[in-house]
Amino acid sequence: VVSTQSTGSSGINAEYGDTLENCVCRKGYRTCLDIERPSEGCKDKNKVRYNTKECNEAEEYLSRRCNVMRKTKDIPDYYQMGPGTLKIPNSLFKDNRKRICDRLVSNNVPRGAVMLFEGGKQEQQYDTDRDIEFQQESYFMWLFGVMEADFLGAIDVDNSESILFMPRLPASYAVWMGELKTPEYFKKRYGVDRVHYTDEIVTILNQLRPSALLVMDGLNSDSKSHFQTPSFEGMDQFKVDTTTLYNEIADCRVQKSPGEMEIMRYVNEVSCEAHKEVMKMMKPGRMEYEGEATFKHYAYMKGGMRFVGYTCICASGNNAAVLHYGHAAEPNDKRVNDGDMLLFDMGAEYAGYTADITASFPANGRFTDNQKFVYNTCLKANKAVQAAMRPGVGWPDMHRLAERTIVEEFIQEGLLVNGTVEEMTEAFMGAIFMPHGLGHLIGLDVHDVGGYVNAPPRIQEPGIKYLRTTRDLEEGMVITVEPGVYFGDALIEQRMLILSKLNS
Repeated sequence: VVSTQSTGSSGINAEYGDTLENCVCRKGYRTCLDIERPSEGCKDKNKVRYNTKECNEAEEYLSRRCNVMRKTKDIPDYYQMGPGTLKIPNSLFKDNRKRICDRLVSNNVPRGAVMLFEGGKQEQQYDTDRDIEFQQESYFMWLFGVMEADFLGAIDVDNSESILFMPRLPASYAVWMGELKTPEYFKKRYGVDRVHYTDEIVTILNQLRPSALLVMDGLNSDSKSHFQTPSFEGMDQFKVDTTTLYNEIADCRVQKSPGEMEIMRYVNEVSCEAHKEVMKMMKPGRMEYEGEATFKHYAYMKGGMRFVGYTCICASGNNAAVLHYGHAAEPNDKRVNDGDMLLFDMGAEYAGYTADITASFPANGRFTDNQKFVYNTCLKANKAVQAAMRPGVGWPDMHRLAERTIVEEFIQEGLLVNGTVEEMTEAFMGAIFMPHGLGHLIGLDVHDVGGYVNAPPRIQEPGIKYLRTTRDLEEGMVITVEPGVYFGDALIEQRMLILSKLNS
């Protein structure tokens, strides 16, 4: 309902449509507030002489306004890729904003502080004008759910008030890229309190008079890359705090909300079904990349998942002994042979949240005895960890449990001799077969943040030194359990060196 009344110079009530359906010029009333000319002879509101020209102008104006209002009414307040895909309400991101505000308040951040974040930027490939397909920066996604590039966002710590700053795009954008969205559109679309243009940021921040601008500044413990702090012209007018925010918000992201859990269940369900489709079609003679293509096609077509969370690993035969096969130098381009084991490590992504699923299976559908033994050893380690993990358990202890399970199976099978389980463990034999960490936090990043926030230091021992967190498990964490048993040339050389030392 939109009903606004005022009195024109003639003293006659001017009404601006009482409902969306009634946006018309009504005889006897001036309906357009922007037209201040009174109808000629309007001395008695019951005997108004109708001015056709004025009414036409009013109807044209109101038609435009009603179209805007109807469009605003139709703007979704949720993210959904298409019919049948998961609907994610704006309330999820609003709750995330409140979580970090409450945390900062409880940690006695000074009153009047304002958090400032910079979203991902649209970039081109090298020196060309080819746009790199945009994906939102993860922290910005967690806070605002914004899909578009070149935004900034501010949050008042005291009251959780949220402000988005959108780029002011040229008129030519509409020709090449599509409709120019308004601040009103983004306000409704993302459920924030206010939207302004990025060139207004200094003015708006000055109105807020922040005691400090809290900005992100820190080192990602997985990539070892430094977070790029936001910057804008005029930022030096404000007191900037670069020390408070990074670890606080990273730790917030470790505990997933019920809404985040729902997204992750959805993306894992679709990814599982995509893996099943791959299993059905792979056979000797096919190329590894056909598995990648099948996975991506299913996830996009059935789940609306345009992206995957990491480079697809579709390894057959000896390639399966390479932990991160599938990169540009090894682009899943081997032909699958009869007798090969396949290791396919792929996870789809929805609204930034990703899955990480690895499936190993024989190309011809039949395990050899050796393949069956190695597969069941890995499976037993996986089940042992899942049975033991619970809140309060140290993740390094779970890593060691997986290694111990693998060593026990190898000793029982006669593949490792001249030593007890304890002696083999002390010699780090488990790390030779599992030369990586057991698993990692997962969420908006496949190797999600917070692994070494408020955590014991990294353990500098073979294998376990690659563990991406040393934290105790907590309720709300989402973490992968992915032990592996690998046989590769590089690993065999290391194995021989260790065995020679043991024998001596």
